[in-house]
Amino acid sequence: MPKSKRNRAVTLSKTKKKPGLERKGKVVAEIKDAIDKYSSAYVFTYDNMRNQKLKDLREQLKSSSRIFLAGKKVMQIALGRSPADEAKTGLHKLSKFLQGDSGLFFTNLPRDDVERMFREFEEHDFARTGSTAAETVELKEGPLEQFTHEMEPFLRKQGLPVRLNKGVVELVADHVVCEEGKPLSPEAAQTLRLLGIQMATFRLYLVCRWSCDDFEVYKEGLMHLGADDSS
Repeated sequence: MPKSKRNRAVTLSKTKKKPGLERKGKVVAEIKDAIDKYSSAYVFTYDNMRNQKLKDLREQLKSSSRIFLAGKKVMQIALGRSPADEAKTGLHKLSKFLQGDSGLFFTNLPRDDVERMFREFEEHDFARTGSTAAETVELKEGPLEQFTHEMEPFLRKQGLPVRLNKGVVELVADHVVCEEGKPLSPEAAQTLRLLGIQMATFRLYLVCRWSCDDFEVYKEGLMHLGADDSS
């Protein structure tokens, strides 16, 4: 006889808090603490995020600033999304710009120093699969002396038409690794890394700035964010 669905056991043990909720609550508390600690706050966006480079920047600025990259809704809740629930007057204006690839930057540094730092920040790195090629890279037929003979099988797996000629890796025909403006395949990204060609540049752009007596929007950063500031 089939078991009745009504007879299923029900666990009455206490439900534990979800780690995700605790983590979000901690971020909200840390942002609220930053609001009190720092004199100004910025929304920023970025191209080609590199976590280690950002970690290095955080370490460099830890005496004067704090960077947050968290869920957009979590950051908006901490700031406030309207005049009625904002943590400080005017802070809710930042929330509107927390969209896409964006974060919060709290600081006691002067505005000119912040603007210069973001304008000059630039870290080069190897491009990843799916990134847009910044230039066309073509290898010409002939020896590839930068590679040892042990690399020949691996290079063939990356799509390069190679062979060993007296122990030297040789390209038997011209080969286009990538074309400018087109997405990089996994093989192209790996080949560019082997060639030492860095096509990705990690950049930061200021989108808007808040202080107790001022609010400013940066047009260049807004263009990179893809936001509409008409509302």
